[in-house]
Amino acid sequence: MATRAQPRRLCLAGSGRAEALATGGAASAEGPGRPGPLRDETLGVASVPSQWRGVQGVRGETKSCQTVSIATAEASAQTRKHADAQVQTEPPVPVGMPPGSRHDSPGLAAFLRRVEAMVIRELNKNWQSHAFDGFEVNWTEPQQTVTCLHTLGYPPAQGQGLHVTSVSWNSTGSVVACAYGRLDDGDWSTLKSFVCAWNLDRRGLNPRQPSAVVEVPSAVMCLAFHPTQPSHIAGGLYSGEVLVWDVSRPEDPLLWRTGLTDDTHTDPVYQVVWLPEPRYSYRFRVLSVATDGKVLLWQAAGPGQLQLTEGFALVVQQLPRNTKLKKPHRGETEVGTTAVAFSSFDPSLFVLGTEGGFPLKCSLAAEEAALTRMPSSVSLRAPAQFTFSPHGGPVYSVSCSPFHRNLFLSAGTDGHVHLYSMLQAQPLTSLQLSHKYLFAVRWSPVRPLVFAAASGEGDVQLFDLQKSSQKPTISIKQTQDESPVYCLEFNCQQTQLLAAGDAKGTVKVWQLSTEFTEQGPSETEDLEQLAAEVAT
Repeated sequence: MATRAQPRRLCLAGSGRAEALATGGAASAEGPGRPGPLRDETLGVASVPSQWRGVQGVRGETKSCQTVSIATAEASAQTRKHADAQVQTEPPVPVGMPPGSRHDSPGLAAFLRRVEAMVIRELNKNWQSHAFDGFEVNWTEPQQTVTCLHTLGYPPAQGQGLHVTSVSWNSTGSVVACAYGRLDDGDWSTLKSFVCAWNLDRRGLNPRQPSAVVEVPSAVMCLAFHPTQPSHIAGGLYSGEVLVWDVSRPEDPLLWRTGLTDDTHTDPVYQVVWLPEPRYSYRFRVLSVATDGKVLLWQAAGPGQLQLTEGFALVVQQLPRNTKLKKPHRGETEVGTTAVAFSSFDPSLFVLGTEGGFPLKCSLAAEEAALTRMPSSVSLRAPAQFTFSPHGGPVYSVSCSPFHRNLFLSAGTDGHVHLYSMLQAQPLTSLQLSHKYLFAVRWSPVRPLVFAAASGEGDVQLFDLQKSSQKPTISIKQTQDESPVYCLEFNCQQTQLLAAGDAKGTVKVWQLSTEFTEQGPSETEDLEQLAAEVAT
């Protein structure tokens, strides 16, 4: 018979009820209000969450990383093979043959004694001679010919029959730009035109595709690169406006413009020049001249706008009295200007070429008010100080010498180049270089006695006054059909280059020979002597 162990009961000391339960055993009966026997009970689990674990769980982060597998490679190299070679400069002396005597010592000594006095006498004569004073050794091989390096053109402009009216080199000497317009009769104010630039240092230069093209709503009559900013270029239009472009921005090249206001020229602008400001040499203004008789100075004033800062006007009544002019028609008192050149020695001194054929010496410092009724936001002044003897037709170009403060050249429709001194009205010399018009004349930047001229017969003529004072040293055929050459410019940085533009819409870059780029002995003295031939 199996037995079952009874659970052990809990005894509470000092309690009567507990003692009775102990004596009564299991036979004690349950009754109302009387507790039954103790039993084992299973209750629900009570849990207290840990706040520390919660805080640590928030702060904890789980990360993992794996290093990138390292690629390895093995290579081997082998040195090149070398070989030694020998060369002998003199034939060996045959073995057994004694070397012969190369000179007779007693005879040589006797000869030297005989000629000693003669040699010393000639050396003394040479020492006292001045035949080689100023001689400079030329270590470069002389070049005798002038060659055409590039023939540049823009087919859309040439297809419209546009002329190259102006050329200019940028400050680095590597970019040449040209203006397309018209110089013959006709109303070209509404004709769409172009400004094109070629970088000659760029690899793979395409002469028919400029590196920069700017479309202009009116014919461009002139342009000039900024003296220090290689991509900034100013231009004058047939409509009278002056604009400045940045050819490095093909999408939006226009920087500033004058707009069509009372200050704007009313006639075509024939030349623009960059001038440093008097107090800030690093800042530049644009000077423009036009056939309306006004000479205007512009500077950037706000986004996209050129503002007039100073102005001059030429009127017949205020020109110096030595001018032989026809009596002007009623109401026609303005003197049209077609060209301007500034002195390299006096920044306020400049020469104007006029439609009447006479050059004028002018000054930016002039204070006399101009007697004109032309509208202007600034007071216009009269700049003329002296008048030179005229050409037989309008003056198309003037150029001041970079080597002498008093000399300048002028060229006009009479086919003559005049060499003037600032000190007298009559020219020092007059050279007829063409039976047609002369459109441009420029002094060489490196040769004091050399200048170039562009003719209406299709020639570029290079003149060296040291060799001849009557005829050109060389005449270069720019156009085969004798179409006029309208403009030319020397390259001041790469002095062997000369650019010329013609009526065919072509720009040719000529490489000059060394005789036009290397200054000869006493050339500066010859220029001084030429300038001293002032009539007394």
